[in-house]
Amino acid sequence: MKLTILGGGGFRVPLVYQALLSDQGEGRITSVTLYDTDRQRLNAITAVLKQQALSFADAPVVTPTTDLDEALRGADFVFSAIRVGGLEGRTIDERVALDLGVLGQETVGAGGIAYGLRTLPVATAIAQRVAVLAPDAWVINFTNPAGMVTESMLPYLGDRVIGICDSPSGLGRRAALALGLDASQTFYDYAGLNHLGWLRKLEYGGVDHLPSLLADSSALGQFEEGRLFGVEWLRSLGSIPNEYLHYYYFARETLAAVQSVEKTRGKFLLEQQSDFYAETARHPGDALELWQKTRAERESTYMVESREVADAGERDERDMSAGGYEQVALSLMRAIAHNERASLILNVRNRGTLEHLDDDAVVEIPCTVDANGARPITVSQLTDHQAGLVSSVKAVERSTIEAAASGSRATALRAFAWHPLIDSVNTAGKLLDGYVDHLPELSAFRA
Repeated sequence: MKLTILGGGGFRVPLVYQALLSDQGEGRITSVTLYDTDRQRLNAITAVLKQQALSFADAPVVTPTTDLDEALRGADFVFSAIRVGGLEGRTIDERVALDLGVLGQETVGAGGIAYGLRTLPVATAIAQRVAVLAPDAWVINFTNPAGMVTESMLPYLGDRVIGICDSPSGLGRRAALALGLDASQTFYDYAGLNHLGWLRKLEYGGVDHLPSLLADSSALGQFEEGRLFGVEWLRSLGSIPNEYLHYYYFARETLAAVQSVEKTRGKFLLEQQSDFYAETARHPGDALELWQKTRAERESTYMVESREVADAGERDERDMSAGGYEQVALSLMRAIAHNERASLILNVRNRGTLEHLDDDAVVEIPCTVDANGARPITVSQLTDHQAGLVSSVKAVERSTIEAAASGSRATALRAFAWHPLIDSVNTAGKLLDGYVDHLPELSAFRA
């Protein structure tokens, strides 16, 4: 089978390839095509993958290309992992917002809207090419903002596009392990949107163990979300939020923490990865070693501002070694390709699962996956608080999708003004103008 990775020069691609190398099952991926518009990045990642494959006699063949149509033809699966505007764009997303006293995280709030506005036209164009050149392919979307991008591709690909994220499964796994449960046999009643969801039940052996976890202060202190949100707040909620909800529940403190550091996350990653790609170009024989060193530093500093606000300490080593979105992607591919029934938390059409949203709204919920794709599993309904926040952010997502398709400034302004982390229409207008001034892709929204 052929897998095509769009954004094939991206830093996290070797994680996907490593997962493919570990898959020795029948009918596995035998051909990987890497597509990217940046030849230097493509060459660097190709070098890393070749060195990963050295100890595997039957490693999937890697083919790099800068031709999108060539990459798509004959694909059985397409991973979309593009970053329109690169990390340079991410630093702008963050800085414009911070200069106006607003959080600019790349998928949450103002930064996520700006990122979406320039990414959605490219994502929908890709979806249209997939529909023509590889109509039987399954598209697995990694591109952020994942829920928004997946929903924008639905009109062209239908249920053959599925969004993935490792945050929900990681949360569930950590919560289960904190109680000594077998994470692989535990059902996670989780629901919401991408980067905006809650774990409401932790079912093992027919029993919901979440109340026991919430009652055990020691167990809550053993994993990331327990330390991030604190015992009192988690017990008040009666659920465990996705780590990204820290930006909502502790917005003031997180903003202050981000403003106090010399470099934003985007700036740090831009400098770090620029050094990696440049060094790999000079020393291609050391590509894998350079990548491993850079990745370890990247992972250890993930969401560092939020952990500092909560005094949560260093990131748990188990979180960095357990595998992330690449394992979710591999499980999804195998379930579809081999009709191996699996339960995964995915970004799919709602189909009546959450009563507060319409059927076509992309939500992040547990699904049963087999050769027919992903189907939502019945979960408990959102509380009023959860439904209110989810509905507000879904309205923002849809305004962003509409604005990206139409070029309407009024619709783009509405997306900024409606977001819960932006508390002024005047500020929303300044944000839009700031992004227009710094991002050529948004010139259509100029006043």
